Amino acid sequence: MAVPKRKMSKARRDQRRANWKLEAPGFTPCPQCHAARMPHHVCPECGYYDGKEVVEAGE
Repeated sequence: MAVPKRKMSKARRDQRRANWKLEAPGFTPCPQCHAARMPHHVCPECGYYDGKEVVEAGE
């Protein structure tokens, strides 16, 4: 069974865990209306996805 040879200090352990950061979601401009939207999602402004209207735009 794998067992650590030496105790890992709290500082070293916490330094490793400190790298779990949240990132802001990457928005891309919609090719139809140029509003910011999430990639691979229907545009909430115009309702287009992949050059086709999939959802009627909410006003």
